[in-house]
Amino acid sequence: MEEKPNRGLAPPPGEIEIHTPDWAKHAVFYQVFPDRFARSSRIRHAPGLKFQPWGSEPTLDGFQGGDLLGVVDKLDYLEELGVNALYLTPIFTSASTHRYHTYDYFSVDPLLGGDAALQELLDAAHRRDIRVVLDGVFNHTGRGFWPFHHILENGGNSPYIDWFTVHDWPLNPYPKDKDTPSNYSCWWELAALPKLNTDTPAVREYIFEVARHWVRMGIDGWRLDVPHEIDDDDFWRTFRQVVKGENPEAYICGEIWSEARRWLQGDQFDAVMNYVFTGPVISFFAADTFRQDYLHPHLPFKATEADGLAKQIDRMYGLYDWEINFALMNMLDSHDMARLSWITQDKSAVRLCVLFQMTMPGAPCLYYGDEVGLTGGPDPECRRAFPWHDESQWDYDLLKFYRRAVALRRAHETFRVGRLCTLKAEGPIYAFSRELGDSRSVAVFNASTERQTVRLELPSRVEKRLQQVWPLETHEEHTVDGTSLSCTVPARDAIVLVQED
Repeated sequence: MEEKPNRGLAPPPGEIEIHTPDWAKHAVFYQVFPDRFARSSRIRHAPGLKFQPWGSEPTLDGFQGGDLLGVVDKLDYLEELGVNALYLTPIFTSASTHRYHTYDYFSVDPLLGGDAALQELLDAAHRRDIRVVLDGVFNHTGRGFWPFHHILENGGNSPYIDWFTVHDWPLNPYPKDKDTPSNYSCWWELAALPKLNTDTPAVREYIFEVARHWVRMGIDGWRLDVPHEIDDDDFWRTFRQVVKGENPEAYICGEIWSEARRWLQGDQFDAVMNYVFTGPVISFFAADTFRQDYLHPHLPFKATEADGLAKQIDRMYGLYDWEINFALMNMLDSHDMARLSWITQDKSAVRLCVLFQMTMPGAPCLYYGDEVGLTGGPDPECRRAFPWHDESQWDYDLLKFYRRAVALRRAHETFRVGRLCTLKAEGPIYAFSRELGDSRSVAVFNASTERQTVRLELPSRVEKRLQQVWPLETHEEHTVDGTSLSCTVPARDAIVLVQED
C-alpha cells in the first residue's frame, strides 16, 4: 500500500505563525449535556413520546428530555454565573442519550428541538456575547447512519462500501453477546459505533462539509471527539482550513487526554481539553480526601506536595506556545469522568481547585451543575439531571463561591493572558504571579488546615500598592518591601492581590 504523506508529522519549526481565537483566551466555558441540563415547556413533541421523570436516577439509555430551548431558557442563570461560552456535547440526530451515535450530521435531533432550536440558541447567546461550541464526532457514527445502513441492505454492492472497513460477511451489527466481536471496524469494538474510513475521499469531503455547514449557521467552533483516532495530520490540517475559511476566529479544540504537541503546532487545533491540568490539581488540593482508587485512568499525574504540582504545571505549559496555552480548555471534570465533588469528597478542595482554575492560564470549563453541588461517580452517575425541579438540593454557598471566582477572573485580564511566574512551591504552599504590562496579580494558595505566613520574592519591583481581592470577607495581612512580599494565608484558602495599571 502506498504510504500517505504528512501522516503523523509536525510542520517544520518556524514555518507557521501560531494564532488562536482571542475570544477563547478570555472565555469561561460551561459544558452542557443537553438531555440532562434543562427541559423547556416550549418544545412541542409528538403526542405519546415518553421521557423519564426529570431527576430520575441516570442510566445509559434513559432519556430525561432536556433540549436546546431549555438552554435558551436558562441563559439568564448562565450569564449571572459569569460564563461566556457554552460547549454542548453532541446535538445531532442520534439514537442515544449522549448522541455520540450520530446518524444524521446535518440535522439537530428533534428531541432537542431540531435546527430551529439551535438557531434560537445561537441568536440568543450571541446577543449576550456568549459563544457556542459544538461537539464533532467524526471518527465513528451510529449504525443508523445512512451510508452504513445502505451497506447493511446491499452488502458489497453498496456504493458506500469504502466509507467503512468490512472484515467479513454478513455484517453483524447486533452481536448476540459482548464476547462476540464485530466483523467491521468500530470504536472500542462497539458494534453500535462503526468507524468511518477517513482515507476515502468522499468521507473526508462529507466531514468537511458538515464542519462548514454548522460554522456557516453561526456556531463558534468545534470540540472534536477522539480526534487522535483519525491518525492523519493532513486530514486535520484540511479540517482547520475549512473551518477557518468560514470563520477565522472559530475555535477548534481536540479531546486529547495526554500531551498534545503533535496537534498544537498552529496547523491543526487551537487547543485541547486540558486533562493534563486535571489530575495534579485535584490530587494536590484534595491530597488527604480524594478517592485513591479513582483518578480516571487517563489522568495519571498525581501531586500531593506543591513542588510536585509545580513540576507538572511547568511541564504542561512548557509543551506549547503561549498562544496555545492561553486557549487551552482547562478541565476539573466532564461527562467522561466522575464529578469533582465526588472525587475530592471535600468542599474546601472543590473551592481551591476552582479558584486555582480561575487564576491560571487557559480557559476554565465548568461542568453543568457542579456549581450547585451536583455530584456523581463515573458514567452514568456523572450525568444526572440539573436539579431545577428541586432547589432544596442546591448548595447556594457553593454557587455564590463559583460566581465570585468567575467574576475574579473576568475582572482582571492578568489572570487570562498575563505571563506566569511560579514564586513558591513548597509543602502546602503554591504561589505565583501573573503580569501583563504594568498590571500584576499575585495568588498564594494554602492547602494545609492551618494559617500560613509566607514570604515571597517577586520577579520585579512593586511600584504601586497591591490590593487584596480575595478573600472578599476578610482582610489578610500583607506587606511589600521592594521585591519582597509577606502575607498571611487562611487555612484551605488563598490570598489574591492585584496591582492594576
